[in-house]
Amino acid sequence: MPIPKSLFTILTHHFSTTRKPPNLSKIPSKYRPQAIKEAQKALTEYLHTTRNLPYTFAEHIAKNSMFSVSNLIAKLDFSPSDFFKKFQRLLRYHPVNEFEFFFESIGICYGELNGFLPANKFFFSEDGTVLNAACALSGFGFPWTRLGKLYKDDVSIFSKSSEELKTKLCGFKGYGLSNVSVIGICLTFPHVLGGEDELGDEVDALFDDLKRVFVDFDLASYIEGNVDAWYEVCRKIRLFYDLGCEKGTAGELMGRSKHVFLEYPEEVLAQKAEYFCRFGVKEDAGLLLLRLPDILKLDLETPVISVLGFLKHFGLNSSELRSIGQKYPYVLGRNKMANLPHVMKALNLHEWFFHRINSGNHQLLANYVLIDPEEDLDKEFGDGLEKIQSSRTPTHTMNKLKFLHGIGFGENALTMKVLAHLHGTSIELQERFDCFLCVGVEFSKLCRMIGSTPKVMNQKPETIEQKVNFLNQEMGISLQYLDVFPAFLCFNLENRIKPRYRFHVWLAEKGFCTKTYSIASIIATSEKNFVARLSAIHPDAPKWWSEHYSNKKPLGS
Repeated sequence: MPIPKSLFTILTHHFSTTRKPPNLSKIPSKYRPQAIKEAQKALTEYLHTTRNLPYTFAEHIAKNSMFSVSNLIAKLDFSPSDFFKKFQRLLRYHPVNEFEFFFESIGICYGELNGFLPANKFFFSEDGTVLNAACALSGFGFPWTRLGKLYKDDVSIFSKSSEELKTKLCGFKGYGLSNVSVIGICLTFPHVLGGEDELGDEVDALFDDLKRVFVDFDLASYIEGNVDAWYEVCRKIRLFYDLGCEKGTAGELMGRSKHVFLEYPEEVLAQKAEYFCRFGVKEDAGLLLLRLPDILKLDLETPVISVLGFLKHFGLNSSELRSIGQKYPYVLGRNKMANLPHVMKALNLHEWFFHRINSGNHQLLANYVLIDPEEDLDKEFGDGLEKIQSSRTPTHTMNKLKFLHGIGFGENALTMKVLAHLHGTSIELQERFDCFLCVGVEFSKLCRMIGSTPKVMNQKPETIEQKVNFLNQEMGISLQYLDVFPAFLCFNLENRIKPRYRFHVWLAEKGFCTKTYSIASIIATSEKNFVARLSAIHPDAPKWWSEHYSNKKPLGS
């Protein structure tokens, strides 16, 4: 007996969300669809007749709680002739936790149910608020299996009375919107249903925008009359709010660019938005895409650029290009357009570049091409690539190289030299790089540090944080000092930096050391020269150092 298509879809959806599907091995495979169908029918009758649920909602719960139903089926011995009666008897003498079936039926994964079930309550008669809210929403047209999303996003929705929800929903229709459009909006912006009074102004601003887009600019006439289509469009709109577009002021621009929401999948909009956000301008990225939607057509991933050629294309003169080559040699050569945002951040030109794009020069992105197939090819880099390919771990090394390109390093000899000093996987290198950014090191300065002192990247994030904290808090020195002495971060904190610095501080406090030494000279000097300097400061200083600080036993005051 083949499984009906609709039932097969339900089974696939439910059982794919869990690691351990219910064990129905007691039932021959050809009878399982029959068993499930009869169990659903018996559960529907039980909820409607015995538990007094409206038939429609009882059926919704029974048909959409496949996992919970299957768990009950697994408790019974199956026989084709009387399974329905056996299941009825099971329900009669072993009442089920109605909330378990309900929450699964509205779309909450079975494996997550324990986090949503009310304590010490099994029946809707003990607390029917959630069910009543669900019934009100379903009556308005919300798909039953989508209600779980609303519940997870804003549980306060289900604490409201049926009348309160109906009043809100009808109020939203007052903006000239249909039921199905209101549903799509609420699924995308659930706070409009669950929000308290203090959110009223924000909700009004949102619906003013949506009325402008859907009604005034007639976007609604281009959207299919189903929840999925409206939800898809509303999610695209929400993407622009998440990027920083202000509710109440963006409706006009969205309406004039309505084709953006019709022609481009959400994934494309998100990818393009993420691309321009990497320039460090999240608040403006959304507005850029709405104002200059032609950018959405551009391939910003695969084209190869010559960094200097690209900058020249965007208006930098020869003097400016020479200065960049001298100050930022690690970016020179070729790179992919996909890495352009971080190339510009590595040059500290990201704001300038985005302003150029935002000012109407976006066509320069479209018409850039390499002047010559040989333009900016670096022989040493090419030789390095050949060595990597013939090495024992080409994939590992190429991933590290990809990391360097991703933060703005170009195809040049310096990049290959830096690569040779980097230890760890590309994932670990990215974590360390992100750690430096989190503690306050500027992107372009960090790239310069890596270019001059690659070994700063060969330590765990927690070690980086500890060294930066010591530099800032105990030594009282800003991160700017790393511009001139990045190697500070390469020395051992406990065995080198702390004891040497603290010993110098102690000598100064005691009046033995009247000369001020630089941090670099204190930390980077060899042990032999360091001890020799101590002898010049005070005859007994080497002894004090050896007996106390070098053994991590600081002298008392």
